[in-house]
Amino acid sequence: MAYDEGLAERVREVLAGKRGITEKKMFGGLCFLLHGNMLVGVSGKGGLLVRFSRDDHDRVMKMKHMRPMLFTKKPMQGYAYVDPAGLESKRALEAWVERCLEYVSTLPKK
Repeated sequence: MAYDEGLAERVREVLAGKRGITEKKMFGGLCFLLHGNMLVGVSGKGGLLVRFSRDDHDRVMKMKHMRPMLFTKKPMQGYAYVDPAGLESKRALEAWVERCLEYVSTLPKK
């Protein structure tokens, strides 16, 4: 399934100038990695796959425009999708990318 090229370009703009960013096709879309760790992904099912602390999972899932990332029919803790309606503004997209950068930057480099 194809992913949203427009959203991918918007993510590239937000990440422009950040060191350690690479792109890789995975999870049925295009993921952006920070030093080898998945940061965010443009989903083939629509929206943005985001990564955050497992400790924040329940709180994040209560936010508007969220849906769980299901892996073998179970929600993956620390991962979720932001529906396109939650990414319409530049500020909203930047806030999600920054939240993910804050968490993923604490992980060991691969």
